[in-house]
Amino acid sequence: MRGQHGERHWTGNIGWLRASVLGANDGLLSTASLVLGVAAAHGTRSAILIAGVAGLVAGSMSMAAGEYVSVHSQADAEKADLARESLELKTNDDGEHRELADIYVERGLDPALAKTVAAQLMAHDALGAHARDELGISETLRARPIQAAFASAGAFAAGAAAPLVIAAMAPMAELILFVAAASLVFLAILGALAARSGGAPMGPSVLRVTFWGALAMGLTTGVGALFGTTV
Repeated sequence: MRGQHGERHWTGNIGWLRASVLGANDGLLSTASLVLGVAAAHGTRSAILIAGVAGLVAGSMSMAAGEYVSVHSQADAEKADLARESLELKTNDDGEHRELADIYVERGLDPALAKTVAAQLMAHDALGAHARDELGISETLRARPIQAAFASAGAFAAGAAAPLVIAAMAPMAELILFVAAASLVFLAILGALAARSGGAPMGPSVLRVTFWGALAMGLTTGVGALFGTTV
């Protein structure tokens, strides 16, 4: 994301990126694991796809609801803090000037300059200055529950669709191999995209997501095989 001065800042991506990456990874991994578990238990292709689609729908709604509640709680806390700060500005303007100046002194300004800066910023936008510098709330990083919920649900569904498509097309005899291999490739791509979007090194991100993905799919496949054999 580019700031108003034309510089590229990664923090502007944090809100939607976190929700989207979490949703896509969860959708891909949980659905792939579910498909592999049912396949290892000798389920038919129909049973595998039904289980996968059910997992996609349930997971998308769960991600949306969970993200909405979580981010809405953050938004409520921000709103309450801003309301309290607005009241303090109306009832104790001098104290709020001193408070803001003290913050700037702690950050390295000399007291006289800090007092001048605080006065000028409060004259321009008192609540905005306190929200940003006292509360740590900015427009870029503010909680957006609806955006987060839709991003999570859409990303989960997109991630979950990948192993379902593979399961629908792969030969039954090699379905487990096809789904597992394709899912690991997709997970690696997601890890690389997430790292690049956030300005982080791609290698560690790819290794993390593929390791945990392989572990989850391996365990689920083992459980499916065990119960399939037992039954």
